Amino acid sequence: MPERPTESAAAISRDEVAHLADLARIDLSDAELDHLAPQLNVILESVASIQGVAGEDVPPTSHALPLSNVFRDDVVTPGLTAEQALSGAPESEQQRFSVPRILGDEQ
Repeated sequence: MPERPTESAAAISRDEVAHLADLARIDLSDAELDHLAPQLNVILESVASIQGVAGEDVPPTSHALPLSNVFRDDVVTPGLTAEQALSGAPESEQQRFSVPRILGDEQ
């Protein structure tokens, strides 16, 4: 079993947060750096504790229960004819819906 990092190895320092912020081109104030470093440490500790839960005999999954698709089969069925589709239209022209022009002659 691979060694898991200890809390001190997983800790992220204020200087490392400043370096990461610089790489990401994020301008952080000193107060923000002081605030973010402990928060990032909590996140790292949480991830480390989760890594300790699953053994090597537990496969990685995205859901606790198996999922299956509930889609119906894709069956080709006949569609409407142009006459059927246009039968309820107020106006039609050359087997197309006729609608009022909303743009001028400029194109």
